[in-house]
Amino acid sequence: MRKRGYRSRAVAATAAAALLGIVGTAGCDAVGGNEAPPGSTSRSKPSPEPPTWDRTPKSIAAVGDSITRAFDACEVLTDCPAVSWATGTDAKVNSLALRLLGKTGAAERSWNYAKTGAQMADVDDQLAQAATKKPDLVTVLAGANDACQPTVDAMTSVKDFRAQFVDAMTTLREASPKTQVFVGSVPDLKRLWSIGRTSELSKRMWKLGICPSMLADPDDLGTAGTSRRDKVQDRVKEYNAVLEDVCEKDERCRFDGGALYKYRFETPQLSTWDWFHPSTSGQKLLAEMAYRLVTAPKPDELKLPTGSG
Repeated sequence: MRKRGYRSRAVAATAAAALLGIVGTAGCDAVGGNEAPPGSTSRSKPSPEPPTWDRTPKSIAAVGDSITRAFDACEVLTDCPAVSWATGTDAKVNSLALRLLGKTGAAERSWNYAKTGAQMADVDDQLAQAATKKPDLVTVLAGANDACQPTVDAMTSVKDFRAQFVDAMTTLREASPKTQVFVGSVPDLKRLWSIGRTSELSKRMWKLGICPSMLADPDDLGTAGTSRRDKVQDRVKEYNAVLEDVCEKDERCRFDGGALYKYRFETPQLSTWDWFHPSTSGQKLLAEMAYRLVTAPKPDELKLPTGSG
């Protein structure tokens, strides 16, 4: 998948503007400076109305990481897409696809292209696959793995994260310009650490390499451990600011307003194996939040659950 940079676009735009300026000057000279041609009227065209958000999409594709694959929700170290919040078929979760499309519609017109371990750099290819289906709606939930690196220094930079998300959205727009996009925020990883560190089982699972930048040495409450976790937390906040900003620039994109980040997960909503990924109950919660946001006339006015923390 090719990568697109702002510099090449800026150069092309500047060249085009210069050419138009030359043509425009020649045209003005032909009719006498800035005077309008005889018989013409000077009326400014009204700005086009932004497209209305479709609250009842008829097809859904999902991209992202292990959360959308429902990793560790059913079995240890295993994906369980049947209980995915986005496209799952399990009635207990009642996924976004089931709520919007019904059982038959979800089976025929929903697709899950998410992959456990995926980072924002992988979303470009995932959206390219999703675009082949020309879905009415695509859900995007990615960014946790960009922060969940072996070290703080290895985390994806905010600059690269932005460029990767812009590239991914451009890929989608070129192939399926009318597809709506629902973007979920990156969860509060520090909150998950604070809950999971009370479980000896979860801490043994974390040693297998689950989000080491946040979860390594979970009982270290000293300056070094606290500073490391705070840096990861700050990076997640910066990622969410990028997701919101890029989404706002696309008239067919809707951000969750930080709803997922703000939710204070408790043990019933977390995997009984790693206390980090959503359990079946947690997947149901995500489906409910997403449904309310996708179908709301004005999502910024919704009062969404924030947990009991």
